[in-house]
Amino acid sequence: MKVLKFGGTSIGSPERLKKLIKLIGRNETKLVVLSAMAGTTNALIEINSNLAINKRVEAHQQIADLKSNYYRWIDELFDAVTIGKCRALIDYHFDVIYTLSNDLFTPIEEKIIVAQGELISTTLFHYYLEEINVKSVLLPALDFIKTDENNEPIIESIKQNLSPLLQTNTNEPVIYITQGFICRNAFGEVDNLQRGGSDYTASLIGAAIQAEEIQIWTDIDGMHNNDPRIIDNTQPIARLSFEEAAELAYFGAKILHPQSIFPAQKYNIPVRILNTLAPQLSGTLISKIGDTSVFGVKAIAAKDNITAIRIQSSRMLLAYGFLRRVFEVFERYKTPIDMITTSEVAISLTIDNTHYLNEILEDLGDFGTVHVDTNQSIICVVGTFELDSVGYAAKILDGINHLPIRMISYGGSNHNISLLVDSKDKKEALQSLHNHLF
Repeated sequence: MKVLKFGGTSIGSPERLKKLIKLIGRNETKLVVLSAMAGTTNALIEINSNLAINKRVEAHQQIADLKSNYYRWIDELFDAVTIGKCRALIDYHFDVIYTLSNDLFTPIEEKIIVAQGELISTTLFHYYLEEINVKSVLLPALDFIKTDENNEPIIESIKQNLSPLLQTNTNEPVIYITQGFICRNAFGEVDNLQRGGSDYTASLIGAAIQAEEIQIWTDIDGMHNNDPRIIDNTQPIARLSFEEAAELAYFGAKILHPQSIFPAQKYNIPVRILNTLAPQLSGTLISKIGDTSVFGVKAIAAKDNITAIRIQSSRMLLAYGFLRRVFEVFERYKTPIDMITTSEVAISLTIDNTHYLNEILEDLGDFGTVHVDTNQSIICVVGTFELDSVGYAAKILDGINHLPIRMISYGGSNHNISLLVDSKDKKEALQSLHNHLF
């Protein structure tokens, strides 16, 4: 079985939703993961933001506006026979949202409200397939996707709970439909896999059922060799290894949710990125071996909103345990580190989550002098750099030799050379490297 994920833009209008069945096909059983319709999650988050600061009047108006949009949406999509139950569906889910908006507002209510987008989109698609006589089964993700105490999805639990639901006594092809993004946490509460989590859902399901392939349908024809929003004439990459794709996803390529690579990689399930608007294009295939015919640089990505921290201390000299104590500060505040370099008397590292920056800096002050640089960007050059290869680092640095570089990370991976630059130099760095390397 193949697992197909469609994002919000793929179902952003009645016309696009109608075209999904052509992309999915009618002749074989598949499992389809859907996001909320384009704009819905952002609207629900905005509603939550107003509720969090007791702006109920504004939130109620936003709820009414979003509900009216859905009414217009279903009037375009369905015939007169189906519209009645679709309106009842919309009424039910918006009654849930409205009721929660009048309760004491906590993170629990917030997550339930955001979950309504996926619950609506999947049920409407199920109704549409019924209307055009395509056999489909709606599988509630809240019944089989669960996370543990550390908010990590439990693949074995997904397998145990999902596999019985996929059993069917008919030889007729079935389209199984489920929600991306949403899940239940260790306490049984409605929760989610964070923004972009529908990719993660598809990968988790693909791994759990040992799918033939995971397809991520989006609005671009695969991963490109640079950011097409900034650089002209970028090219899609036909094949990538799991390691290369993971580096690109984490360091700025917005096509794929960073975590979605790892379940597929662990269970060796190929991932194919395809363009909903141009389905004839081959996209990008991510697999264990990638493209063994091409070595060296394959792509460039950039990650913004980076903060660089340098801790300088003579106590590092010939000392053991110093790095552990520094890392414990970031662990204490649950703040991941992106890049790190060390010398005899200093550590430089970067973070992208500054929620606890002041507390982190205060604790780091116990170790020595602390310097902070904000508004930085990580330029990530991805490819296959074997340990005994020569010239790649020099060629990359030569392409950016007219710009100041704050940090360099090389050797931590065979697939990534990262450079830290001031964000004002990011565009120039991407363009210069693109011209030099490609």
